[in-house]
Amino acid sequence: MELVRYTTGRGDEASAGLRGPDGSLRRLAGSMCELLRLPRNDLRQLLESADGDAEQASVRLLPPVDGLTEIWAAGVTYQRSREGRTAESAVRDVYDRVYDAQRPELFFKSPAWRVRGPGESIGIRADSAIDVPEPELALILNSAAELVGLTICNDVSSRSIEGENPLYLPQAKFYSGSCSLGPVIRPAWEVADPNNLRISVAVSRGNAVAWAAETSTVSLHRSLSELADFLFSGLDFPDGAVLSTGTGLVPDLDFTLQPGDIVEIEVEDVGVLRNTVR
Repeated sequence: MELVRYTTGRGDEASAGLRGPDGSLRRLAGSMCELLRLPRNDLRQLLESADGDAEQASVRLLPPVDGLTEIWAAGVTYQRSREGRTAESAVRDVYDRVYDAQRPELFFKSPAWRVRGPGESIGIRADSAIDVPEPELALILNSAAELVGLTICNDVSSRSIEGENPLYLPQAKFYSGSCSLGPVIRPAWEVADPNNLRISVAVSRGNAVAWAAETSTVSLHRSLSELADFLFSGLDFPDGAVLSTGTGLVPDLDFTLQPGDIVEIEVEDVGVLRNTVR
């Protein structure tokens, strides 16, 4: 089953619903954040007992977040990310330090209203020379910090701005079109081992693949629970939070996204997220 946020072809307001294996869709609530306020066991019971008529109208999937839900992200959680950040940075040792430090790097990525969904455009900054997708497994955490779902995050980033000075991280990470999520939320209890999921990315340019790579969450340097615990240690999230867990896929410095590129990210047992670069 899949949790989705959608709108119908009838012009209705957005809703949160459950999509079954056969594609049937049942409305659960008026917003996704209502579901993220529920305890994990209550949410699971709601999903497993959902009944009623399936949605018959055509639907358009929206970003699977709304309300006051915040999107955060972790950095330098894979060895490849450590190497890539070190190569691009004028202050190289800072990334070595954070990789092995007790406290992980966590940063604010986006409020719900700025997030792009499946099929929508992602952006690159006009004042940046090197821009990349960052394919990541993202945790869906309810208001009680319980892991209730998994989705895909494209943590679009400016490598040139971050590399110039680590204090420029917010500008490198947070701008219009810099975060996409989706296409769905997979309930966490349906994924046997989130610590061993294949993640792949392909960037299509014209009729060719400009860059492609693959990794696995088995290479994560930190546990998912550790990252979630640190996020909630100093913050409360009444509408839940999304925590993207970092990327293990970093292209060489001679690659940058271009307008018109199509970015496709697949996470095993979760889905495929596609966006076009503008």
